[in-house]
Amino acid sequence: MADKDEKKPKKQGTIKQIIQIFKYTYKDDKQLPWLCAGAILAPIVVAVIIGLIVRWNWLNWIFIIIAAIMLGLLFGTMVLTRRADAVGYKQLEGRPGAAIGVLSNMSKAGFTFPEQPVWVDPRTKDAIWRGTGYNGIYLLGEGDYGRVSRQMDRQEHAIKGVTAGSAIPVYRIIVGNNDPRQTKLRDLRKVVTKQKSYVPVEHKSKLMDKIHPRRRFMLTKEELATLNDRLRTLQLKSGYGIPKGVDPNRMQKVSRRAMRGK
Repeated sequence: MADKDEKKPKKQGTIKQIIQIFKYTYKDDKQLPWLCAGAILAPIVVAVIIGLIVRWNWLNWIFIIIAAIMLGLLFGTMVLTRRADAVGYKQLEGRPGAAIGVLSNMSKAGFTFPEQPVWVDPRTKDAIWRGTGYNGIYLLGEGDYGRVSRQMDRQEHAIKGVTAGSAIPVYRIIVGNNDPRQTKLRDLRKVVTKQKSYVPVEHKSKLMDKIHPRRRFMLTKEELATLNDRLRTLQLKSGYGIPKGVDPNRMQKVSRRAMRGK
C-alpha cells in the first residue's frame, strides 16, 4: 500500500541537533566557540590540578577524569543553550506574534495561550492575546503601552462578565522595549511563571489571621477547564477586538524551534 511505501521522516540525532544549533548561533555570536570550550575544559583542568595535589592512584584518575569530562560537556551544552536563546530572542524582537510564539509550548505546565489574538490594531499591528493558567487569566500584549493598556481595560471588563463573583485574578503583561513598564521578550516566560495572586483566608482566630493572613490563589484542573470553556464561549459570542481586514491566522508565528534554527 502507498502508506507503507512512504518513508517516515528520520529524526535528527542529538549530536546533529547540537551542531545545527551551534552553527545557527555562531552566525551572530562569534564568542561562542571560546565560551563553550572554556565551559568544557574548566572541570577537567580543576580535576587535574586537584589530582596532582591529592596524588590519586590510577583508578581514581580514570573515574575522576571521566566525571570531569561529562560535567564539562554538560556545562558546554548549558552555555550553548543560553547563547542560542539570547540570539533567538534578539532576532525575534519587534516581530509581530513573537510573544505568543515564545509561550506557545507552555501547555504542559498548565498554561494555555491560543495563537489567535483577541484584539488587533490593523494600523499599528498592536495585539492582545488571552491565556490561562492555574494562577488565573493572562492578558498578553504587544505594542505601545498606552494603547494596549486601554484595550486591556476593555478585555478585562468582558472577562469579568463571565467570571463575576469569583476571585480569579487577571494578569497584564505588555511586551516591548520602549517603556519601563513593558516586559522584555527574553524575560517573558519567567514573568508569566512567577505571576502570583493571594486571597484572604477566613480564620476563627485573630491570631491565625496575623500568622496566615493570605493564601496563594490556585485553580483546580476542573475549574481551569471550566474557565477555558467560558472564555472560548465569550470569544465566539463577541468576536471582540478582531477588526475587519485583519487575518489573525496570518500573523507571524514563531516557535522555539525556529529560534534555534531547527
